[in-house]
Amino acid sequence: MLIVNRKTTQQLKTSSSGFTLIEVIIALAIMASGILVLSMSWSGTFQKMRKTQVNSEVVALLERKMAEVDLKYKGKPLESIPDSDEGDFGTEYPQYRWKLESRKFEMPSLSDFLGSQEGGVDQLTQMTMKVFTEHLSKTIKEVRVTVFYKVPRSKKELDYSVTTFYVDFDKEPPMPALGGG
Repeated sequence: MLIVNRKTTQQLKTSSSGFTLIEVIIALAIMASGILVLSMSWSGTFQKMRKTQVNSEVVALLERKMAEVDLKYKGKPLESIPDSDEGDFGTEYPQYRWKLESRKFEMPSLSDFLGSQEGGVDQLTQMTMKVFTEHLSKTIKEVRVTVFYKVPRSKKELDYSVTTFYVDFDKEPPMPALGGG
């Protein structure tokens, strides 16, 4: 003999009828929060990946351009290096362009530095330093290559530069005449 309580059966029916409206709203809010957090995380990761890709491309293009410059002017007189030149990287990299700038090396005056030392410097040392400074300025050329990146959907342009120095080792340093007595 099985005795079934009608109250218990009725309670089971009403409690298992489904979700209430408040439960559905809370579940949707939790789910929306999770989706928002995931999308922000993916967006940040995507931006970092894009920045890393741009930086890698810039490094490769700078290396490529410096290698071209080195091949073109290595072993040639410093005067053959133009003061300015520019171009692009073709259709393969349409958002990038390059610029080359060169200038005479500006050596700081060592004779002024030595002259400021306690006790000063004799005239022969001062003259030797001046001649040496002028010689370095004539035998060294500073060459800077800059790669510019045009940021998509923006007027902003980023620039990255590398500087190298070319030295003409064939030029003999002038020796100042020593005064004899």
